[in-house]
Amino acid sequence: MGSQEPNEQAGSPARSGAHTGRRTLLGAAVLGAGGAVLGLSGTASADPRGGGGGLRSLPRPTVIGHRGASGYRPEHTLGAYQLALDLGADIVEAGDLVPTKDGHLVCRHEPEIGGTTDVARHPEFADRKRTKSLDGVPTTGWFTEDFTLAELKTLRATERIPANRPHNTLYDGRWAIPTFEEVLTWQQEQTRKRGKQVWIYPELKHPTYFRAQGLALEERVAKVLRKHRRDRRNSPVVLQSFEPTSIERLNRLVDNPLVVLLSGANTRPWDFVESGDPRTVADLVKPAGLREIAAYADGIGPTLDLVIPKDASGNLTRPSTLVADAHKVGLLLHPYTLRNENPFLPPAFRKGTDADAYGDVFGLYRTYFATGIDGVFTDQPDTALLARADFVGD
Repeated sequence: MGSQEPNEQAGSPARSGAHTGRRTLLGAAVLGAGGAVLGLSGTASADPRGGGGGLRSLPRPTVIGHRGASGYRPEHTLGAYQLALDLGADIVEAGDLVPTKDGHLVCRHEPEIGGTTDVARHPEFADRKRTKSLDGVPTTGWFTEDFTLAELKTLRATERIPANRPHNTLYDGRWAIPTFEEVLTWQQEQTRKRGKQVWIYPELKHPTYFRAQGLALEERVAKVLRKHRRDRRNSPVVLQSFEPTSIERLNRLVDNPLVVLLSGANTRPWDFVESGDPRTVADLVKPAGLREIAAYADGIGPTLDLVIPKDASGNLTRPSTLVADAHKVGLLLHPYTLRNENPFLPPAFRKGTDADAYGDVFGLYRTYFATGIDGVFTDQPDTALLARADFVGD
Protein backbone atom coordinates (compact mmCIF):
# COMPACT_ATOMS: atom_id res chain seq x y z
CA MET A 1 0.00 0.00 0.00
CA GLY A 2 1.05 3.42 -0.83
CA SER A 3 3.42 6.07 0.33
CA GLN A 4 0.43 8.36 0.85
CA GLU A 5 -0.33 6.63 4.20
CA PRO A 6 0.61 8.39 7.66
CA ASN A 7 -2.67 -4.29 -4.35
CA GLU A 8 -8.11 -15.64 -23.31
CA GLN A 9 -6.28 -12.67 -24.88
CA ALA A 10 -4.92 -9.48 -23.60
CA GLY A 11 -7.42 -6.65 -23.67
CA SER A 12 -7.13 -4.50 -26.75
CA PRO A 13 -6.31 -0.81 -26.29
CA ALA A 14 -9.83 0.11 -27.39
CA ARG A 15 -12.05 -2.43 -25.66
CA SER A 16 -15.56 -1.77 -26.84
CA GLY A 17 -17.95 -1.81 -23.89
CA ALA A 18 -15.17 -2.26 -21.34
CA HIS A 19 -16.39 0.62 -19.18
CA THR A 20 -19.95 -0.64 -19.09
CA GLY A 21 -18.69 -4.14 -18.43
CA ARG A 22 -16.71 -3.08 -15.38
CA ARG A 23 -19.63 -1.24 -13.86
CA THR A 24 -22.11 -4.01 -14.62
CA LEU A 25 -19.90 -6.76 -13.18
CA LEU A 26 -19.02 -4.86 -10.05
CA GLY A 27 -22.56 -3.66 -9.62
CA ALA A 28 -23.63 -7.29 -9.64
CA ALA A 29 -20.98 -8.06 -7.04
CA VAL A 30 -22.29 -5.35 -4.75
CA LEU A 31 -25.91 -6.29 -5.28
CA GLY A 32 -25.03 -9.91 -4.66
CA ALA A 33 -23.99 -8.99 -1.14
CA GLY A 34 -27.50 -7.83 -0.34
CA GLY A 35 -29.06 -4.48 0.43
CA ALA A 36 -26.98 -4.14 3.55
CA VAL A 37 -23.82 -3.61 1.52
CA LEU A 38 -25.48 -0.79 -0.34
CA GLY A 39 -25.80 0.99 2.96
CA LEU A 40 -29.51 0.29 3.38
CA SER A 41 -29.01 -1.12 6.85
CA GLY A 42 -25.57 0.26 7.64
CA THR A 43 -23.93 -3.14 7.99
CA ALA A 44 -21.61 -5.25 5.90
CA SER A 45 -22.63 -8.46 4.19
CA ALA A 46 -23.61 -11.32 6.48
CA ASP A 47 -22.58 -13.83 3.82
CA PRO A 48 -18.85 -14.66 4.00
CA ARG A 49 -18.95 -16.83 0.88
CA GLY A 50 -19.27 -14.05 -1.68
CA GLY A 51 -20.58 -14.66 -5.19
CA GLY A 52 -19.23 -16.81 -7.97
CA GLY A 53 -16.29 -16.03 -10.21
CA GLY A 54 -13.59 -13.40 -10.07
CA LEU A 55 -13.55 -11.02 -7.16
CA ARG A 56 -17.12 -12.07 -6.38
CA SER A 57 -15.84 -15.52 -5.45
CA LEU A 58 -14.03 -14.14 -2.41
CA PRO A 59 -15.48 -13.85 1.09
CA ARG A 60 -16.77 -10.49 2.28
CA PRO A 61 -15.56 -8.44 3.97
CA THR A 62 -12.46 -9.54 2.10
CA VAL A 63 -9.29 -9.82 4.18
CA ILE A 64 -6.27 -8.47 2.28
CA GLY A 65 -2.83 -9.20 3.70
CA HIS A 66 -1.13 -5.78 3.54
CA ARG A 67 2.34 -6.32 2.06
CA GLY A 68 1.86 -9.90 3.24
CA ALA A 69 1.51 -10.58 6.96
CA SER A 70 3.64 -7.53 7.66
CA GLY A 71 2.64 -7.45 11.32
CA TYR A 72 4.73 -10.59 11.78
CA ARG A 73 7.43 -10.62 9.09
CA PRO A 74 9.39 -7.93 7.21
CA GLU A 75 7.06 -6.60 4.53
CA HIS A 76 7.19 -7.55 0.87
CA THR A 77 9.13 -10.74 1.37
CA LEU A 78 8.15 -14.23 0.30
CA GLY A 79 8.10 -15.02 4.01
CA ALA A 80 5.47 -12.33 4.67
CA TYR A 81 3.42 -13.40 1.65
CA GLN A 82 3.58 -17.06 2.64
CA LEU A 83 2.51 -16.36 6.22
CA ALA A 84 -0.43 -14.24 5.02
CA LEU A 85 -1.73 -17.27 3.12
CA ASP A 86 -1.04 -19.58 6.05
CA LEU A 87 -3.04 -17.27 8.31
CA GLY A 88 -5.98 -17.35 5.88
CA ALA A 89 -5.85 -14.04 4.00
CA ASP A 90 -8.25 -13.96 1.04
CA ILE A 91 -5.82 -11.84 -1.02
CA VAL A 92 -2.16 -11.01 -0.52
CA GLU A 93 -0.87 -7.57 -1.45
CA ALA A 94 2.15 -9.21 -3.03
CA GLY A 95 4.03 -6.42 -4.67
CA ASP A 96 4.44 -2.69 -4.41
CA LEU A 97 6.04 -2.65 -7.84
CA VAL A 98 9.10 -0.52 -8.58
CA PRO A 99 11.63 -0.91 -11.42
CA THR A 100 15.34 -1.64 -11.41
CA LYS A 101 17.89 0.18 -13.55
CA ASP A 102 17.70 -2.65 -16.10
CA GLY A 103 13.91 -2.60 -16.25
CA HIS A 104 12.87 -5.49 -13.98
CA LEU A 105 9.95 -5.11 -11.58
CA VAL A 106 10.67 -5.78 -7.92
CA CYS A 107 8.58 -5.65 -4.76
CA ARG A 108 9.42 -2.86 -2.32
CA HIS A 109 7.21 -0.48 -0.39
CA GLU A 110 9.06 2.44 -1.96
CA PRO A 111 11.84 2.89 -4.52
CA GLU A 112 13.95 4.18 -1.61
CA ILE A 113 15.22 1.01 0.07
CA GLY A 114 17.36 2.31 2.91
CA GLY A 115 14.56 1.60 5.38
CA THR A 116 13.62 -1.86 4.17
CA THR A 117 16.94 -3.52 3.27
CA ASP A 118 20.50 -3.80 4.56
CA VAL A 119 21.86 -1.65 1.73
CA ALA A 120 23.48 0.78 4.19
CA ARG A 121 25.71 -2.05 5.38
CA HIS A 122 27.07 -2.65 1.86
CA PRO A 123 30.12 -0.39 1.40
CA GLU A 124 30.19 -1.18 -2.31
CA PHE A 125 26.94 0.79 -2.65
CA ALA A 126 27.85 3.75 -0.45
CA ASP A 127 28.21 6.04 -3.48
CA ARG A 128 24.67 5.22 -4.64
CA LYS A 129 23.14 7.19 -1.77
CA ARG A 130 21.56 10.41 -2.99
CA THR A 131 18.68 12.84 -2.54
CA LYS A 132 15.85 12.86 -5.07
CA SER A 133 12.48 14.55 -5.38
CA LEU A 134 9.92 11.78 -5.06
CA ASP A 135 6.50 13.14 -5.96
CA GLY A 136 7.65 16.57 -4.78
CA VAL A 137 9.18 15.34 -1.51
CA PRO A 138 12.99 15.49 -1.07
CA THR A 139 14.00 11.93 -0.21
CA THR A 140 17.47 10.73 0.71
CA GLY A 141 18.63 7.16 0.41
CA TRP A 142 19.19 4.37 -2.07
CA PHE A 143 16.75 3.94 -4.98
CA THR A 144 15.90 0.78 -6.90
CA GLU A 145 16.23 2.53 -10.25
CA ASP A 146 19.94 3.03 -9.54
CA PHE A 147 20.58 -0.71 -9.15
CA THR A 148 20.52 -3.63 -11.54
CA LEU A 149 18.48 -6.63 -10.52
CA ALA A 150 21.68 -8.62 -9.91
CA GLU A 151 22.86 -5.92 -7.50
CA LEU A 152 19.55 -5.77 -5.64
CA LYS A 153 19.64 -9.54 -5.22
CA THR A 154 22.76 -9.15 -3.05
CA LEU A 155 20.67 -7.28 -0.47
CA ARG A 156 18.39 -8.66 2.23
CA ALA A 157 15.10 -7.34 3.54
CA THR A 158 14.75 -5.81 7.02
CA GLU A 159 11.87 -4.67 9.23
CA ARG A 160 10.65 -1.17 8.31
CA ILE A 161 9.21 -0.13 11.71
CA PRO A 162 11.26 -1.93 14.38
CA ALA A 163 10.03 0.34 17.19
CA ASN A 164 6.51 -1.01 16.70
CA ARG A 165 7.53 -4.52 15.66
CA PRO A 166 10.74 -5.49 17.42
CA HIS A 167 9.79 -9.16 17.07
CA ASN A 168 10.01 -8.81 13.29
CA THR A 169 13.69 -7.93 13.47
CA LEU A 170 14.34 -11.60 14.27
CA TYR A 171 13.81 -12.19 10.54
CA ASP A 172 16.05 -9.39 9.25
CA GLY A 173 18.32 -10.73 6.54
CA ARG A 174 16.38 -13.93 5.92
CA TRP A 175 14.78 -13.01 2.59
CA ALA A 176 15.89 -11.33 -0.62
CA ILE A 177 13.90 -8.76 -2.58
CA PRO A 178 11.39 -10.67 -4.74
CA THR A 179 10.70 -9.83 -8.36
CA PHE A 180 7.18 -9.60 -9.74
CA GLU A 181 7.86 -12.65 -11.89
CA GLU A 182 8.95 -14.61 -8.83
CA VAL A 183 5.73 -13.60 -7.09
CA LEU A 184 3.64 -14.82 -10.03
CA THR A 185 5.51 -18.14 -10.00
CA TRP A 186 4.99 -18.38 -6.24
CA GLN A 187 1.28 -17.64 -6.71
CA GLN A 188 0.94 -20.47 -9.21
CA GLU A 189 2.84 -22.90 -6.98
CA GLN A 190 0.74 -22.01 -3.93
CA THR A 191 -2.48 -22.35 -5.91
CA ARG A 192 -1.46 -25.86 -6.91
CA LYS A 193 -0.32 -26.89 -3.44
CA ARG A 194 -3.36 -25.49 -1.64
CA GLY A 195 -5.94 -26.68 -4.14
CA LYS A 196 -7.56 -23.25 -4.38
CA GLN A 197 -6.85 -20.07 -6.27
CA VAL A 198 -4.43 -17.69 -4.59
CA TRP A 199 -5.10 -14.00 -5.27
CA ILE A 200 -2.60 -11.14 -5.27
CA TYR A 201 -3.09 -7.37 -5.24
CA PRO A 202 0.05 -5.54 -6.51
CA GLU A 203 0.36 -1.77 -6.56
CA LEU A 204 2.13 0.35 -9.17
CA LYS A 205 4.27 2.83 -7.26
CA HIS A 206 4.85 6.41 -8.44
CA PRO A 207 3.99 5.82 -12.13
CA THR A 208 4.52 9.44 -13.19
CA TYR A 209 7.91 9.60 -11.48
CA PHE A 210 9.12 6.44 -13.23
CA ARG A 211 7.64 7.31 -16.63
CA ALA A 212 9.72 10.48 -16.61
CA GLN A 213 12.82 8.31 -16.18
CA GLY A 214 11.96 6.07 -19.12
CA LEU A 215 10.87 3.25 -16.80
CA ALA A 216 7.12 3.24 -17.43
CA LEU A 217 5.39 0.79 -15.13
CA GLU A 218 2.07 0.08 -16.82
CA GLU A 219 3.52 -1.40 -20.00
CA ARG A 220 6.02 -3.48 -18.01
CA VAL A 221 3.31 -4.85 -15.73
CA ALA A 222 1.06 -5.65 -18.70
CA LYS A 223 3.89 -7.46 -20.50
CA VAL A 224 4.64 -9.66 -17.48
CA LEU A 225 0.96 -10.44 -16.92
CA ARG A 226 0.50 -11.42 -20.57
CA LYS A 227 3.56 -13.67 -20.38
CA HIS A 228 2.02 -15.50 -17.42
CA ARG A 229 -1.50 -15.41 -18.93
CA ARG A 230 -2.85 -13.43 -16.01
CA ASP A 231 -4.09 -10.35 -17.85
CA ARG A 232 -7.76 -11.39 -18.10
CA ARG A 233 -11.03 -10.33 -16.57
CA ASN A 234 -11.14 -13.11 -13.98
CA SER A 235 -7.39 -13.35 -13.51
CA PRO A 236 -6.54 -13.50 -9.78
CA VAL A 237 -4.43 -10.33 -9.95
CA VAL A 238 -5.98 -7.03 -8.84
CA LEU A 239 -3.98 -3.95 -9.88
CA GLN A 240 -3.99 -0.71 -7.91
CA SER A 241 -2.40 2.72 -7.98
CA PHE A 242 -2.72 6.11 -6.30
CA GLU A 243 -2.62 7.75 -9.73
CA PRO A 244 -5.98 7.61 -11.55
CA THR A 245 -4.41 8.11 -14.98
CA SER A 246 -2.21 5.07 -14.35
CA ILE A 247 -5.33 2.97 -13.79
CA GLU A 248 -6.88 4.47 -16.93
CA ARG A 249 -3.77 3.42 -18.85
CA LEU A 250 -3.94 -0.09 -17.40
CA ASN A 251 -7.60 -0.28 -18.41
CA ARG A 252 -6.45 0.00 -22.03
CA LEU A 253 -3.67 -2.58 -21.62
CA VAL A 254 -5.15 -5.42 -19.55
CA ASP A 255 -8.51 -6.79 -18.44
CA ASN A 256 -7.59 -7.33 -14.78
CA PRO A 257 -9.68 -5.91 -11.94
CA LEU A 258 -8.48 -2.36 -11.26
CA VAL A 259 -8.60 -0.19 -8.13
CA VAL A 260 -7.87 3.51 -7.60
CA LEU A 261 -6.22 4.24 -4.27
CA LEU A 262 -7.24 7.42 -2.49
CA SER A 263 -5.22 9.25 0.12
CA GLY A 264 -6.29 12.10 2.40
CA ALA A 265 -9.18 14.30 1.31
CA ASN A 266 -7.03 17.41 0.87
CA THR A 267 -4.29 15.70 -1.14
CA ARG A 268 -3.90 15.63 -4.92
CA PRO A 269 -2.77 12.57 -6.87
CA TRP A 270 0.71 13.26 -8.20
CA ASP A 271 -0.35 12.73 -11.81
CA PHE A 272 -2.90 15.51 -11.25
CA VAL A 273 -0.19 17.77 -9.88
CA GLU A 274 2.03 17.12 -12.90
CA SER A 275 -0.77 17.61 -15.42
CA GLY A 276 -2.26 20.66 -13.75
CA ASP A 277 -5.54 18.97 -12.80
CA PRO A 278 -6.70 21.04 -9.79
CA ARG A 279 -8.90 18.34 -8.26
CA THR A 280 -8.21 16.85 -4.87
CA VAL A 281 -9.21 13.49 -3.41
CA ALA A 282 -12.19 15.31 -1.87
CA ASP A 283 -13.40 15.95 -5.42
CA LEU A 284 -12.85 12.34 -6.48
CA VAL A 285 -15.01 10.95 -3.66
CA LYS A 286 -17.96 13.11 -4.61
CA PRO A 287 -20.65 11.32 -6.68
CA ALA A 288 -19.37 12.84 -9.96
CA GLY A 289 -15.80 11.80 -9.21
CA LEU A 290 -16.86 8.27 -8.28
CA ARG A 291 -18.89 7.95 -11.50
CA GLU A 292 -15.78 8.93 -13.45
CA ILE A 293 -13.66 6.33 -11.65
CA ALA A 294 -16.31 3.66 -12.24
CA ALA A 295 -15.89 4.16 -16.00
CA TYR A 296 -12.41 2.59 -15.91
CA ALA A 297 -11.98 0.90 -12.50
CA ASP A 298 -13.71 -1.74 -10.42
CA GLY A 299 -13.13 -0.29 -7.00
CA ILE A 300 -11.45 2.23 -4.77
CA GLY A 301 -8.96 1.79 -1.96
CA PRO A 302 -9.60 4.79 0.29
CA THR A 303 -7.72 5.64 3.44
CA LEU A 304 -9.82 4.67 6.45
CA ASP A 305 -10.28 8.36 7.27
CA LEU A 306 -12.38 8.79 4.13
CA VAL A 307 -14.78 6.12 5.44
CA ILE A 308 -14.97 7.45 9.00
CA PRO A 309 -13.36 10.88 9.47
CA LYS A 310 -11.49 11.70 12.68
CA ASP A 311 -11.71 14.80 14.82
CA ALA A 312 -8.78 16.98 15.87
CA SER A 313 -7.92 14.52 18.65
CA GLY A 314 -7.82 11.56 16.30
CA ASN A 315 -11.09 10.04 17.48
CA LEU A 316 -13.64 8.61 15.07
CA THR A 317 -16.66 10.73 14.16
CA ARG A 318 -19.68 9.72 12.07
CA PRO A 319 -19.20 7.63 8.90
CA SER A 320 -19.17 9.55 5.65
CA THR A 321 -21.46 8.70 2.74
CA LEU A 322 -18.54 7.24 0.74
CA VAL A 323 -19.55 3.59 1.06
CA ALA A 324 -23.11 4.20 -0.13
CA ASP A 325 -22.01 6.64 -2.83
CA ALA A 326 -19.39 4.24 -4.22
CA HIS A 327 -21.76 1.28 -4.18
CA LYS A 328 -24.37 3.28 -6.08
CA VAL A 329 -22.00 3.45 -9.08
CA GLY A 330 -20.84 -0.17 -8.74
CA LEU A 331 -17.49 0.39 -7.05
CA LEU A 332 -16.10 -1.91 -4.39
CA LEU A 333 -14.32 -0.40 -1.38
CA HIS A 334 -11.15 -1.88 0.11
CA PRO A 335 -9.87 0.74 2.58
CA TYR A 336 -6.43 0.71 4.21
CA THR A 337 -4.87 -0.12 6.71
CA LEU A 338 -5.91 -1.77 9.97
CA ARG A 339 -3.08 -2.66 12.34
CA ASN A 340 -3.11 -4.05 15.87
CA GLU A 341 -0.53 -1.79 17.52
CA ASN A 342 -1.52 1.20 19.66
CA PRO A 343 0.07 4.00 17.60
CA PHE A 344 -2.04 3.04 14.57
CA LEU A 345 -5.36 3.07 16.46
CA PRO A 346 -7.67 5.96 17.38
CA PRO A 347 -7.08 7.00 21.03
CA ALA A 348 -10.32 5.42 22.27
CA PHE A 349 -9.17 2.01 21.03
CA ARG A 350 -5.67 2.03 22.54
CA LYS A 351 -4.63 0.01 25.58
CA GLY A 352 -1.68 1.36 27.52
CA THR A 353 1.08 3.41 25.95
CA ASP A 354 3.59 0.89 24.64
CA ALA A 355 4.39 1.41 20.97
CA ASP A 356 4.27 -2.32 20.23
CA ALA A 357 1.26 -3.18 22.44
CA TYR A 358 -2.06 -4.23 20.95
CA GLY A 359 -5.21 -2.20 21.50
CA ASP A 360 -8.93 -2.94 21.06
CA VAL A 361 -8.57 -3.70 17.37
CA PHE A 362 -11.56 -6.06 17.39
CA GLY A 363 -13.78 -3.15 18.36
CA LEU A 364 -12.27 -1.10 15.56
CA TYR A 365 -12.87 -3.83 12.98
CA ARG A 366 -16.49 -4.04 14.07
CA THR A 367 -16.88 -0.29 13.65
CA TYR A 368 -15.48 -0.31 10.11
CA PHE A 369 -17.26 -3.50 9.01
CA ALA A 370 -20.55 -1.90 10.09
CA THR A 371 -20.10 0.81 7.45
CA GLY A 372 -20.55 -1.77 4.67
CA ILE A 373 -16.99 -1.84 3.32
CA ASP A 374 -16.28 -4.77 1.00
CA GLY A 375 -12.88 -5.61 2.47
CA VAL A 376 -9.89 -4.19 4.27
CA PHE A 377 -6.11 -4.16 4.10
CA THR A 378 -4.58 -5.46 7.31
CA ASP A 379 -1.09 -6.16 8.62
CA GLN A 380 -2.45 -9.01 10.79
CA PRO A 381 -4.76 -11.20 8.64
CA ASP A 382 -5.49 -13.65 11.46
CA THR A 383 -6.91 -10.86 13.60
CA ALA A 384 -9.06 -9.65 10.70
CA LEU A 385 -10.42 -13.14 10.07
CA LEU A 386 -11.45 -13.52 13.71
CA ALA A 387 -13.05 -10.08 13.60
CA ARG A 388 -14.95 -11.03 10.44
CA ALA A 389 -16.16 -14.27 12.00
CA ASP A 390 -17.41 -12.31 15.03
CA PHE A 391 -19.15 -9.78 12.82
CA VAL A 392 -20.74 -12.19 10.36
CA GLY A 393 -21.88 -14.40 13.22
CA ASP A 394 -23.86 -11.59 14.85
